[in-house]
Amino acid sequence: MYRDNTKVIKIGNQCIGGGNPVLIQSMTNTKTEDVCATVKQIQQLTNAGCQIIRCAVPTMEAAKALSEIKKQITIPLVADIHFDYKLAIAAIENGADKIRINPGNIGGKEKIMAVVKAAKEKNIPIRVGVNSGSLEKEIIEKYNGVTAEGIVESALDKVRMIEECDYYNIVISIKSSDVLMCIKTHELISKKTNYPLHVGITESGTAFSGSIKSSIGLGIILNSGIGDTIRVSLTTDPIEEIRAAKLILRTLGLKKGGIEVVSCPTCGRTQIDLIALANSVEKLVDNYDLDIKVAVMGCVVNGPGEAREADIGVAGGIGEGLIFKHGKILKKVPENMLLEELKKELDAWKDS
Repeated sequence: MYRDNTKVIKIGNQCIGGGNPVLIQSMTNTKTEDVCATVKQIQQLTNAGCQIIRCAVPTMEAAKALSEIKKQITIPLVADIHFDYKLAIAAIENGADKIRINPGNIGGKEKIMAVVKAAKEKNIPIRVGVNSGSLEKEIIEKYNGVTAEGIVESALDKVRMIEECDYYNIVISIKSSDVLMCIKTHELISKKTNYPLHVGITESGTAFSGSIKSSIGLGIILNSGIGDTIRVSLTTDPIEEIRAAKLILRTLGLKKGGIEVVSCPTCGRTQIDLIALANSVEKLVDNYDLDIKVAVMGCVVNGPGEAREADIGVAGGIGEGLIFKHGKILKKVPENMLLEELKKELDAWKDS
């Protein structure tokens, strides 16, 4: 698999590439200059399962804020830079564990060399990022539009700019909001380089549409053995990005731990508010790092029998429900106590 043969790159206290686990990344939406708000959000994302965090650095004040932010977080910090090479250098000087740049938009060769020199002194990786929306005019003309081949050529051109400065501590990120184009782009570039790849469907949309597009795109790419870090880019609370990313990785067998929730669709037999219960169970299990399956079923027909493979579950009745374990009924409780009783069983499982 491509992933097993990528170059190992160290980002803070994490290593990616070379068969290391695929790591989950997100990005803060606070003003980076606001240290308290940014640290608070990073800590919340860390607790949710985020393993690498990226912060926008649009000002010198934001670059300087990284120093204080770094003191209060436990995961690697990536500085996102556009246009101003001085901000990239300042971010490095203030403790960024990695910088994200597009060498094509931060100035000429001398400015690129200055950024690489600063990164080399600290031995921090440079993530070379190219999106379908940032392709050069000449590449668009060459390929008669935005194409996967053009994105790959542009990205590798930017990589060569870094390599020409005698630096090879590189991560590549190539993204498109077009899912099929994004898949093809990663298939092409994986045959041309062994640098680790950060994978995502950019501008994928809201929590609903973005999760579906990201699941399809990331699922196909990752299942092909491509990708070393991922971000599910959603127009919503970044916590939802982490939840979606964890589920994608668990579904593909690339992440262990965390409870998998299965639930049946509602039908005319359903006698309880199954939708509300299933949503509440999903939120509840986020607090547990148990490697088990929990079923939420709407009736006894789809209860202990059909969900026998689940480790523990609930099945609804008329104003009441069953708590079952490995297909065997443990107890019958009122509907308004189902969540509480499930929590007790999960707590007991955790402590066993």
